[in-house]
Amino acid sequence: MDYEDHEEGGDDKDSETRLEEALELYDRAVECERDNREAAKEDIEFGLLSDQWDETARKNRDREGKPCLTINKVAPNIRQVVNDSRQNRPTIRVRPADSAADKETAEVINGLIRNIDVVSGSDIAYDTAVLQAVSGGFGYIRVGLQYVDNESFEQDIVVERVFDQFSVYGDPDSTSADGSDWNCAFVIERMPEKEFDAKYPKADKNGWDTDKRHEYMDDDGVWIAEYWKRSEEIKPLYKLSDGDTVTEEVYNENIEMYQALGVQIVDERQVQTHSVCQYIMTRGEILEKNEWAGKYIPIIPVYGEEIIYEGKRILKSMIRDAKDAQRNFNFWRSTGTEIISLVSKAPYIGEEGAFDADPVKWASANVKNYSYIEHKKGTLPPQRQPFAGVPAGVLQEAMNAAEDIDATLGMFGASRGEQDNAISGRAIMARQKESDTGMFHFIDNRSRSLRQMGRVIVDLIPHVYQAGRIVRIVGEDGKKVSNVQVGVPGQMPQGQMPQGQMPDYSNVYDFNTGKYDVTVEIGPGYTSKRVEAAQQMIEFSRVVPEAAGKIGDLIAKNLDWPGADEIEERLNPTGNPQIAALQQQMQQMQQMLQQQGQALAAAQQDKQIDAAKLQIDGYNAETNRLKLTQAAMTPEQVQTLVMQTLQQILNSPDVLQAQQPMQQPMQQPPQPQGIM
Repeated sequence: MDYEDHEEGGDDKDSETRLEEALELYDRAVECERDNREAAKEDIEFGLLSDQWDETARKNRDREGKPCLTINKVAPNIRQVVNDSRQNRPTIRVRPADSAADKETAEVINGLIRNIDVVSGSDIAYDTAVLQAVSGGFGYIRVGLQYVDNESFEQDIVVERVFDQFSVYGDPDSTSADGSDWNCAFVIERMPEKEFDAKYPKADKNGWDTDKRHEYMDDDGVWIAEYWKRSEEIKPLYKLSDGDTVTEEVYNENIEMYQALGVQIVDERQVQTHSVCQYIMTRGEILEKNEWAGKYIPIIPVYGEEIIYEGKRILKSMIRDAKDAQRNFNFWRSTGTEIISLVSKAPYIGEEGAFDADPVKWASANVKNYSYIEHKKGTLPPQRQPFAGVPAGVLQEAMNAAEDIDATLGMFGASRGEQDNAISGRAIMARQKESDTGMFHFIDNRSRSLRQMGRVIVDLIPHVYQAGRIVRIVGEDGKKVSNVQVGVPGQMPQGQMPQGQMPDYSNVYDFNTGKYDVTVEIGPGYTSKRVEAAQQMIEFSRVVPEAAGKIGDLIAKNLDWPGADEIEERLNPTGNPQIAALQQQMQQMQQMLQQQGQALAAAQQDKQIDAAKLQIDGYNAETNRLKLTQAAMTPEQVQTLVMQTLQQILNSPDVLQAQQPMQQPMQQPPQPQGIM
């Protein structure tokens, strides 16, 4: 991650004060989040890693030779919620919030955010955070900056995933549901010792205290901390003579332009804002100091189920309340398996002395299979004690435990595609809706977090994408990509303008002016909506057949298959400029021939009229044929065919003879223009 104004930490008095401040806040954050983190680790081990047996109970059962089955019924429900979240992708959108903002600039910002999503692969960050929140109770997303390439100083905004949610500690004094009020945050990471020595050769290796050390890690590493600090600042706000309101920073950046335009400051007031700084530190010293461009800490929490009790935030995973039911289910399924496994160990019952003929085999007859075993002559053969079957109570308790799991999770079989006692379609949909509603708070909490992430990005955009830069924006369909110029009113766009030509400001957008509200839309992606619209239009065409010819191009355009765009162009040739030009020429020729037909109608000789009518009827038939076949032809083929047909008609002897009695010469037909 790259930031602005990188400085070495130093050993001055201010650094020592900042280090002491960080250590104190970190200890408070650890204590505040201790219970939630311990519970989250247990939930993840239970739900995702299938560690569902108490260690003491497992050892006792193993010692007695009893099975410890783990049939994880909560994991599919976790995947159900996470995958539902993947199918309903969030979309961050901005809208103008004051008179200085405009819709066109808002759409450019929306396109820029979509480009950030594409470049970052933000869906990975979203999916990881949702999985962490559903399975453990909390997850995180972060926003960062990276250079465009190794040969540029320009930076791009990126959305990054937090690989380990236990590496992040938020503000212990926070009360918001999206981290918008965070004034501090910590990210604890392990740096290999060789990398640490290369980057900080003279630094103190007294690593940051953490509980993140694991057995699989060696000691060849130094634990460092990212300490994020947000501070309040008072800055002047200017009202200009042209009606705009700008900060002191924006005004100073464009002061020459304002002076050239005669724009003056007419009013000034002090406003409260925030500055953010990142410190890289060990427990012994501050290694780096990086100024952050925005006013928000770029780490956003994604909470699972949030409960406030006695002023404390309790974060719960999806499976927290279903753990006892899952343990109960495992126990009764293990008990049933144990009973069935004992069938082969049922004892043999026989008369006294019946086992004397082959005592060695009889001693192990209930655990080994023999081809034959002899019994004492004169006695009845021994009989194995019959198996009475698994008690009904065991099976019933297992079924009850399974129902308890669904009840505590709020998930039912219909939402997972399982068959249940709901027969009608309406009953099944009611069950599915009930499950969706029971888990909706996880999706809603994700939306809150993404809305805050949108605020972070929108706040960064004016600082990162500054005037004079060309930025790429992506259309809503994810296919249309275009470039726009970032600038301010009155600023010359990049590039040399031809002499005497006025500059074009139509594609220059100012991100420093106006305020924009951030919203999050949840639902199927644009592609899914497009395919669904196509299916509905197909059904509409079946009900209203005459509409098929009018909306066929729209159906082809919205279908998600190879060649859909080409099919749409053939069905709607007006969208192709070449074909549109050919159609215009055909219309001109048709009008000319209609004028000739009117002149022929005034001719005196019936033979000439009949011959002309035959030629006109032939042309009309040919024109209709062209209309039917034109969509399947290339523009060059259409051009050639039109010219050949027109030439044949105009050079016809009957048409030439019919033109002789005319009092006035006929207007020459317009010559078709070649398609470039």
